[in-house]
This record gives sequence, C-alpha cells and structure tokens, in this order.
Amino acid sequence: MSKITKFFKGSSSSGSSSGSKSKHHHRSKGGPSPQEAIHKLRETEDMLSKKQDYLEKRIEQEIMIAKKHGTRNKRAALQALKRKKRLEQQLTQIDGTLSTIEFQREALENSHTNTEVVRNMGYAAQAMKKVHDSMDLNKIDDLMEDINEQQDVAREINEAISRPYGETYDEDELLAELEELEQEDMEDNLRSMGGLPSVPSARLPSAPSGRVAHRATARRRGEDEEDMRMLASWGS
Repeated sequence: MSKITKFFKGSSSSGSSSGSKSKHHHRSKGGPSPQEAIHKLRETEDMLSKKQDYLEKRIEQEIMIAKKHGTRNKRAALQALKRKKRLEQQLTQIDGTLSTIEFQREALENSHTNTEVVRNMGYAAQAMKKVHDSMDLNKIDDLMEDINEQQDVAREINEAISRPYGETYDEDELLAELEELEQEDMEDNLRSMGGLPSVPSARLPSAPSGRVAHRATARRRGEDEEDMRMLASWGS
C-alpha cells in the first residue's frame, strides 16, 4: 500500500470518526457555524488538490510504461494506457468537484459576510436609537432658542461697540458751515488780489469829439480788456 493510499484512507477514517463526533456536537448546537463550514470546505479543497497532484504523477508514470513497452509488448503497453485513461477520468471528476466546492465556499463566504454586515448595521441602529432615546426634543428646541437669543445679544453688542462714541452732529449743518468757510476764503482771495474795479460815482464828462474822443475810446477799451483779463484770472 502506497503512502498516498494510506494518507487518503487515514484521512477518510479519521474524518468519519471526527465527523461523527462533530455531527453529534453540531446537532446539539443546531448545525455548524459558517466559519466551521468554510473551514471544512477549504480542507476538502486541499485534499482534492493533493489527489490531483497524485493522479497527474500516476498518469505520467503510465505514459512512461507504455512508451517503454511499445510494440514489443503490446499487452503491457495497452494496460498502461487503459490505466492512464481511468486516471484521467478521475482527474476530470475531481476538477468538477473542486469547481462545485469552490462555488459553494464562495457563496457561503458571501452569505457570512452579508450576515456580519447586517448584524453590524443592527448594532449601529440600536446605538443610534439609544442616543435618540436620551434626547428630549423639547430641550433641543429650548437650546436652539437660547442659541438664537445669544446670537442676537452678540449682534447688539457688536453694533454698540462699533457705534461712534461721543456727541453726534447733523451732517447738513456741517456741510452748510463748510460752504460758508469756502465763501469766506473766496472773498479773502478777491480782496488780496485788489478786488473788482470800483465804479466811479461822479458823472462822467461828455464824450470828446475828434482825436480826443478817439484817444479816450482806445484808453477805455484797453482798461476793459485789462479788467476782463483780471476777471478771467480770478475765475481760473
């Protein structure tokens, strides 16, 4: 008996004995837990993977035997090829079994994950409910009113602090006073520059005739132009 055969027989016998014990134990608990089932499936996958390796090595050996005998010993060569075919069938069956076990394990893992997620969400919902149960909506409303009231008080304090300190003056009165000061300053400037030419109070002599009248007219025109230049300089 080969070591591989002893291994599989030992694992099957030990598995049956331990399975009977665990079966009785699980019955008392109402069935295996998801973690235990996943662990068992992983053990089965590992066992079948090892058996695959064993069958592949056996197939290689049978191929070598068939090549060794060849046509010189057809009977031995054909027997080796038949054994190879049977081993290949077993290998194909194990591949299908592994695919089924892998699918079942993944489904169980997903189910276990979803169960844990739902359980944790339930814990969170209970914790949230506990927090909300400790809150009084009336107290929250009172708290919000106090907060709004304190904000109003803070706003009034800021306005009082930023308000100018001391006496307040009418802005229109100040503007009127400013205009008076500007007017006085303008009059002072006019007086410092000689003021406007005074108008003679005495009656002017009648306009002379001839050359004298022409000279008087020219002199008067020159004086008028001088006055206009002076006025223009005051306006600028």
